[in-house]
Amino acid sequence: MGSGLKVPPIYSPIAPAIHPCHAEADVQTAAWAEAFRIGSEELRARLVAQEMGTFAARILPEGREEVVGLLADFVLWLFGVDDGHCEEGELGRRPGELAAELHRLLRVAHNPEAPVKLDDPLAAGLRDLRLRVDRYGTPGQAQRWVDTLREYFFAVVWESSYRRSGTVPDLDDYTLMRLYDGATTVVLPLLEIGHGYELQLHERDNKAVRAVTEIMSFIITWDNDIFSYHKEKKEKTSTGYYLNALRVMEEREGLTPEQALTTAISQRDRAMSLYVRLTERLARDGSPQLRQYLRSIGHFIRGAEDWGISSVRYTTPDDPADMPSYFRDTPMDDSGEPLDIPVIRWWWDLLPETVGAGRTAARRTMHS
Repeated sequence: MGSGLKVPPIYSPIAPAIHPCHAEADVQTAAWAEAFRIGSEELRARLVAQEMGTFAARILPEGREEVVGLLADFVLWLFGVDDGHCEEGELGRRPGELAAELHRLLRVAHNPEAPVKLDDPLAAGLRDLRLRVDRYGTPGQAQRWVDTLREYFFAVVWESSYRRSGTVPDLDDYTLMRLYDGATTVVLPLLEIGHGYELQLHERDNKAVRAVTEIMSFIITWDNDIFSYHKEKKEKTSTGYYLNALRVMEEREGLTPEQALTTAISQRDRAMSLYVRLTERLARDGSPQLRQYLRSIGHFIRGAEDWGISSVRYTTPDDPADMPSYFRDTPMDDSGEPLDIPVIRWWWDLLPETVGAGRTAARRTMHS
């Protein structure tokens, strides 16, 4: 039985876009998954049906076509790891063994010539991905791709400790973990590679740019938790466990599912409102490369939203989720006050003049 929650239209100020190669990307990624035997036959068939090529085409609507294909294959590979090892596989409840397995894969990503896991399909697919990152990107971008993969692996091992114990973290820890285990940061190097530039270090390391990047991860993962709640709660009967922002707020904050949904939407709306203000400020004085980076982050956010409400991964046609078919032009909560989540409160320090601005009636119902 599903969640029974109706997801209302949520706020998105970013225009939708998609690369014209999206249909071809779906076909090519299906062929790539089959060639490398990613996951079991059942998992592979499920992933192929979820249109990873279309997702990648939404993230890079004006990018190089060969990088759209690379991104699509990488996204499918990530879901092969997440679904196959972490969510549904036995290693998902064994943090130590999972860490060892992911560390071996990390060695493959860092040194594809290393004789590690030579008969493993996920390792073979990862070797191919690394060689293509080298082909289309710079050495610095390849190294950042490996570094972000390490962040992702580290976070999913942390998540597996909760799966083993059958518990959920508090909201602060969950937020920190979700910034990385959502596999958003691993896409960032491909945003640059897709447009043939490399962001300069003084801009990449700028505190406001880092904040925008984290806000992107928060919005995408909170949206994902909203859209996937029906699927994950429904699948709990087979996996015995699920971890989601709404469940965290239900169990650790004492909210009903309906209150948790309203709170999650308010949280992501306030983050989105801050994202809009910060990106506008950064774009005014930023280099052409930074402005392109900010546009790509926007495409990533909107692409994840459009894919989230349309992919069979989350609409679950056999037991349909009650999803919106469009997005709102205005936020439900446009407060400029920081969210009461300590690990991310520093984002609002970058625009102190917005604190206290734009309160709405929804603010008075917030549980965060």
